[in-house]
Amino acid sequence: MIKFGTGGWRAIIGDDFTKSNIQLLAKGLCDKMKAEGVADKGIVLGYDRRFLAKEAMQWAAAVFAKEGIHASLVNKSSPTPLIMFYVMKHNLPYGLMITASHNPAIYNGIKVFTTGGRDADELQTQDLEGYINKLTTEDIKDMEYEEAISSGLIEEIYPLNEYLDNIIVTVDMDAIRKRSLKIVIDPMYGVSETSLTTIFHTARCEVYTIHDRHDTLFGGKLPSPSAATLHSLQRAVIDRKCDIGIATDGDADRIGVIDDTGRFLHPNDILVLLYYYLVKYKDWKGPVVRNIATTHMLDKVAKKFGQECYEVPVGFKHISAKMNATNAIIGGESSGGLTVRGHIKGKDGVYAAALLVEMIAITGKKLSEICRDIEQEFGSIEMEEANYRFSQEKKNEIYKVLMEEKKLPIFPTEIDHVSYLDGSKVYFKNGGWVVARFSGTEPLLRIFCEMGSIKTARKIISLYEDYLGLTPEP
Repeated sequence: MIKFGTGGWRAIIGDDFTKSNIQLLAKGLCDKMKAEGVADKGIVLGYDRRFLAKEAMQWAAAVFAKEGIHASLVNKSSPTPLIMFYVMKHNLPYGLMITASHNPAIYNGIKVFTTGGRDADELQTQDLEGYINKLTTEDIKDMEYEEAISSGLIEEIYPLNEYLDNIIVTVDMDAIRKRSLKIVIDPMYGVSETSLTTIFHTARCEVYTIHDRHDTLFGGKLPSPSAATLHSLQRAVIDRKCDIGIATDGDADRIGVIDDTGRFLHPNDILVLLYYYLVKYKDWKGPVVRNIATTHMLDKVAKKFGQECYEVPVGFKHISAKMNATNAIIGGESSGGLTVRGHIKGKDGVYAAALLVEMIAITGKKLSEICRDIEQEFGSIEMEEANYRFSQEKKNEIYKVLMEEKKLPIFPTEIDHVSYLDGSKVYFKNGGWVVARFSGTEPLLRIFCEMGSIKTARKIISLYEDYLGLTPEP
């Protein structure tokens, strides 16, 4: 019942996301920590604004307390990157975050972080699943919350300042102060407002905020920054004549951006912008890491500056591991998650937002102008993507065709090679590509295609739809 995907364990509230399963996971981690000899170092837990998130954190902490493991609980809803930072800064073996990130409101889940603040990799999560699978509900014992507080086994903390101070000393705040920038923030009813407003007010920016109240239904929309969900942010940027609009997903580890003209910048554009900025304007040296569904424009920029671009499977744990192995400058994914060398080993929408504002200040250019500079230097490529839901029977059928029989539609473009690193990815000789893979966090097939024009990309995806009998989500 508890199976980890690319972004932790996620489940529908009241179905598999229940008190008993949450406590089973906690007990499994307790047993793992004891077997590894790290139980005496303790653990940190946090939560976001999802339904039952705070209660879930407390249910898990009560199990750690009963097992004699000290649990530090962040006592206000907070960004996921804060928990990762705390694990890294305080040299803890593990951290837990109660969140389902950008998933629909009916979901909640748990992300597990390991030493250094990294996302738990497959070996760690498989090992944890092994401990969980040995347990039954009869094995679960917990301590009364108030008793655990009184005994010191549970400690409530709020380490937001040390997380924000770490960002503030990293970013060139003086340069930002000189520009008197106007910014609109859209937390998407999630947890980033306090962090972003604190940073940008400290930098003397004029800050406006929308969608900042606590709403476990996220305003009836998916809490994921995309072209489809940021229309209000676009209007706010244009109406108030702002320099940038910044949105974050439900737990603030992903970012979405509206430029000064009101144009939505795809997460691919954000990654390219920041890598370009760091190597050209800040003279950083090093490669870049992207996953298989992220723009190959990063490859072009890296090559221009004599660097490598490394490709890894979907899941930020793969990006952070490759960054660590190659000393890469930046790593990210087309869904809006990224991090930069010297910061935490995972996605951080708050830090990414601060770095983008620094870029505007340092370059002295509007965001739209920097995008235009890159397009003039490297050309343009377009990405199209689509999601598909279906029955388990249909999923098995598609998996067999794509991954076992390794069949493909007939394309009008010549194929260079095909990779099965994560799903089925076709590389075309013209530099374009298309990947079809099953989501690791939702029952979905995702198809991403990048070509010279959006029309061609859509045509390639439509070939998959006809070939596999798929109907895209609206």
